[in-house]
Amino acid sequence: MNFYPLFYKSILLIYIFIGGCVTTPKILFEDPVDTKNKRISIQEKKTFSFEQAGVYFSNDFLGARLNNVFKKNDTSFIISILPENQPINPSPFYAFEVWSRTPKKIVLEFNYPEGYKHRYIPKILSDGKWFISDSTSFQELNNKHILKLSLDNKPIIVSGQELNNSEIVYSWVNEVIGGKENYVSFNKIGKSKLKRPFMVIDINKGNSRQKPIIVLITRQHPPEVTGYFAFKSFLKTILDDNELSSAFLEKFRVLAFPLMNPDGVDLGHWRHNAGGIDLNRDWSAYNQKEIKTTVNFISKILKENNSKLVLGIDFHSTFYDVFYTNEERASTSMPYFLDNWFSSLEKNIPNYVVNEQPSESKQPVSKGWFLKAHKAVGIVYEIGDNTPRDRIQLIGEKSALSMMKIMLDMSNPLKSEIK
Repeated sequence: MNFYPLFYKSILLIYIFIGGCVTTPKILFEDPVDTKNKRISIQEKKTFSFEQAGVYFSNDFLGARLNNVFKKNDTSFIISILPENQPINPSPFYAFEVWSRTPKKIVLEFNYPEGYKHRYIPKILSDGKWFISDSTSFQELNNKHILKLSLDNKPIIVSGQELNNSEIVYSWVNEVIGGKENYVSFNKIGKSKLKRPFMVIDINKGNSRQKPIIVLITRQHPPEVTGYFAFKSFLKTILDDNELSSAFLEKFRVLAFPLMNPDGVDLGHWRHNAGGIDLNRDWSAYNQKEIKTTVNFISKILKENNSKLVLGIDFHSTFYDVFYTNEERASTSMPYFLDNWFSSLEKNIPNYVVNEQPSESKQPVSKGWFLKAHKAVGIVYEIGDNTPRDRIQLIGEKSALSMMKIMLDMSNPLKSEIK
């Protein structure tokens, strides 16, 4: 057997395989973060039954977080909530079902590990509708957070934020893009660490060659649902069948990632993915599959179409509404975009004052990657945990409308000097 022809054929096949793949160069940040896998604790899925009291709890659904339940008496229970691993951002998330054999009023006390405080006001899902607990049912007493509930044999869900697991998210995407398949696709581009589908919404009308690209991402951190609500409104506005949207999509292509952390969301994590890592610190090393898949896909689209990434928006949640931006603007492809955008938001949203906090992006976060890798405008778009839901919808809508108008004006040679 002649070894050498086989050897060179193997080398050729390896070359072809590597050449067909797009890998994104790693971007250096001033303060690197170790994002290699760390062990996580998987909660046991079960029903916690208290037969004598006739009260039952369950974490057996996607997005649940409930580690243990202790009975103080027949009407009072302690809910134990633990993080997926530590150290971790102090944002305890919880979600569980509860019901009783007969109508009954109970009191729940939330318990977290030492050093962690309650963050999210309980939301209740009953009869298909979400309700936010009011001050009569949810109180802080003697440094303890207490929730009063009226139960019957029909389970309700108690959750830190409105539940939006992968099934709910992907169902919404398929609904909102329905009838628009001629210019919108919803594609699997990879898998998460635990083999869940990793999806992207690709919005493009007409020729894709050299078309500037906008990237939208959300849910890097599982509980940050209000940011996802803004993302939903923002995306839906872009997809509206009107003159502005049509003109915008003729000139720009949108890549939207509706669930950056599908494992973390479905496991009910406080912050991390199944690799035990904060995904928004992996935009340099790309150690986590979700980030690596995202950056390689973006790079592939840019290379195939000779396109440029001009804007990246990462939707999150925190204690208040705020835009985290990069201090550097002059070197970006749209140096005046943020000034124009923020001015438009204050003009078009009633009683709205933009809260911008620029920084140098020393750690490997998404907005820094957009800037350093592509000279694009990078924004972390944070919505407050308790911002009213109808207000979030309005902010998301007006943000998208203003973005489309400004970017269309900037793409017009007669208006390209807008400042």
